Amino acid sequence: MVEGGHRVLFLGGLLLWLCMAAPSASELQRLQHRARPDGTLSFLVVGDWGREGNYNQSEVASQMGVIGEKLDIDFVISTGDNFYEDGLTGEDDPAFSKSFTDIYTAPSLQKPWYNVLGNHDYRGDVEAQLSPVLREKDSKWICYRSYILNAEIVDFFFVDTTPFVDDYFTNPGEHKYDWKGVEPRDEYLSKLLTDVDSALKDSPANWKIVVGHHTIKSAGHHGVTVELVEQLLPILQANNVDLYVNGHDHCLEHITSTDSETQFITSGGGSKAWRGDIRPWKPEEMKFYYDGQGFLSVNMTGDQADLVFYDVFGQVLHKWSISKQLRTAAKRSYSEF
Repeated sequence: MVEGGHRVLFLGGLLLWLCMAAPSASELQRLQHRARPDGTLSFLVVGDWGREGNYNQSEVASQMGVIGEKLDIDFVISTGDNFYEDGLTGEDDPAFSKSFTDIYTAPSLQKPWYNVLGNHDYRGDVEAQLSPVLREKDSKWICYRSYILNAEIVDFFFVDTTPFVDDYFTNPGEHKYDWKGVEPRDEYLSKLLTDVDSALKDSPANWKIVVGHHTIKSAGHHGVTVELVEQLLPILQANNVDLYVNGHDHCLEHITSTDSETQFITSGGGSKAWRGDIRPWKPEEMKFYYDGQGFLSVNMTGDQADLVFYDVFGQVLHKWSISKQLRTAAKRSYSEF
């Protein structure tokens, strides 16, 4: 039995967090995860991690376990690039255990992991990561291309961003991408954007968080993903999305926006980091940048979200709070807590 009876159990076969809700106008897969009885929610965010424990992946995982226990987290969000360098070769690829099950062993991390795919995942067998066989191997693994997670006070919209990037199609170099289920690409992207827009419009949740692998605003190695700025960002802005959370750049980053309320969070420090790799950015928007390994924690109530970045040693690097009490103001305030 999990300590604290309010926590949703899944290890005993009670997969309540994976119940399907009735579909809305959007055709995206829809999952449920109940908030706690007091209406709060706590989770960790990590990305770009799957290296069989190397490049400090194991050390980051250890600290995630410590913080996860301290916060009594409800689940973990992965921002993609789950298995380097080229995804999984199939459902029986030992990399799944070596990079996931055997690494994230702390009791506090035996909660649902809600994953998106990254570009490195698309270099392998994508359908393997989507397969229920992996969930049979490790019950905490949850991965779809794009889907919605309803958590009462917040709706999460997980978006498959890799197919947006032109270079993967026109200039793949030595890499091969698994586009099964994506082609014809134009139709796939058009439907995805329509579904995301519809789902965001229909959402009654007080908070809206969009999760994707690729950056929209970033001063890191990859920088801005132009295709997402042109196609996805207008939808986020039109629907008052609170946070866009991504990986791809191997850093920890917090950028605000001068033209909308959306804040941009990069949590891609799950393993290999790129020291000293930072581009210039508007100082009025750049609130934090760390070119090392680490992860993010988020604690939410109906009207406040407290976010903290930790490094590979579990030390607090940056923390801030977002209040919904000023929702009607032209700019939402955020403050240290």
